[in-house]
Amino acid sequence: MPRPIVLALCFFLAACSQELVTPKADITPEPEFTITAENGHNKWSQTFEPVLTVDSGAIVEAFLVEASGGHVTVDTKAEDLDAILAAGPFHALTGPVYVNGAEPGDLLAVTLHEIEVQDWGWSAVFPGFGFLADEFTEPFMKVFHFEPGDTEADFGNGITIPFRPFPGVMGVAPATDSLLSTVPPRHNGGNMDDKDLVEGTTSYFPVFVDGALFSIGDPHVAQGDGEVSGTAIEGPLRVVYEIHVVKEGRDIPSPQYETDHSYSVTGYGVTIDDAAKMAIRAMIDYIVDQTGMSRTEAYVLASLSADLKIAETVDVPHMLVTMTIPKHIF
Repeated sequence: MPRPIVLALCFFLAACSQELVTPKADITPEPEFTITAENGHNKWSQTFEPVLTVDSGAIVEAFLVEASGGHVTVDTKAEDLDAILAAGPFHALTGPVYVNGAEPGDLLAVTLHEIEVQDWGWSAVFPGFGFLADEFTEPFMKVFHFEPGDTEADFGNGITIPFRPFPGVMGVAPATDSLLSTVPPRHNGGNMDDKDLVEGTTSYFPVFVDGALFSIGDPHVAQGDGEVSGTAIEGPLRVVYEIHVVKEGRDIPSPQYETDHSYSVTGYGVTIDDAAKMAIRAMIDYIVDQTGMSRTEAYVLASLSADLKIAETVDVPHMLVTMTIPKHIF
C-alpha cells in the first residue's frame, strides 16, 4: 500500500504551514499506473494532451528512453554524431501526467522512490556542444553495456564509475501554447541535470496550468557536477515516483528539492554569476520562511551554512546552480 509521509513545516515561526512529502528510503510503494517511453513528447507546452490522469498521491511507474530519443543506439559510432545532432531534438519526455486538483499557484511535489538502470548507456562529445566546445571539435562516442546486478560502469583504463542514476529533466507545463526547447532549465523545471536528484528526493515545482502536466526524462546513469562535456552516461531508466499537489505552498521562482537531511534551491541564468545569485536569493527566502529572520540575517546564515554547487554548465542558454542547507541547523 502506498504510504506517503506528510511533514508539516512551519513558516514565519508557525504563522502558516505547508504540507511537504518526506520520502522513506526503505519503502518502495507499489505502482498504481505505468507509462512507457512511447508515451511522450520533446517540447514544453500546455498544448500537449496528458497521457495519464491521476489523483494527488498517485504512484506512477515511468520508463524513460535515453536522451537522444532512440537516435543513439548501441551500434552508434563517432562519425554518426553530426547527423544525430542535426536530426534532433533531444529529450523525449515521458508524460505529461495530469494531476487532479492542481491549479496555478500550487506546488507539485514529486518524490523519487525507485530508479533502476537498464542494460546500456552512452556518452559522447558532439561537435559544437559542451563547455569547451571550441577546444574539443572532433566527435567522440563511448557505449557502456550493463548486466543485471551491476553497480558501476567500466570506463576502460582500469577506471570504473559508480552508478548514481537520476532523471536529468523533470518539470511541469509552462503557461504557453509555444513549443519551447527542453534544453535549458527554466522556471517550470526542465533540464536541470542536477546529479543529486536521486532516489529519496522530493522535488517541488510551481504549477502554471490546471493539472500541472508533469513530465520526466533525460535519464542519466552517472554524471559529475557541471556535465562539462555535454553528456552524462545517458541510458534508459525505470523510475517509480509519487506525485502530490501542495496547496497554499510557498511561492518559489524555480524548482526546489529536499531529502531527509537537507533542503536545496535552484537558480538558472545565462552566466554562472546570474544562476548563483538567483539560488542565493531563493535560499534567503527559504531561511526567512523557516525562521522569521531578517533577510540580512538569512544572508549571513546562508554564507555560514549553505553550499553552492554548479549543477550544469552546458544547457544553453542557461546554466544551473543549486544551494543546499542542512536541516539540522533549524
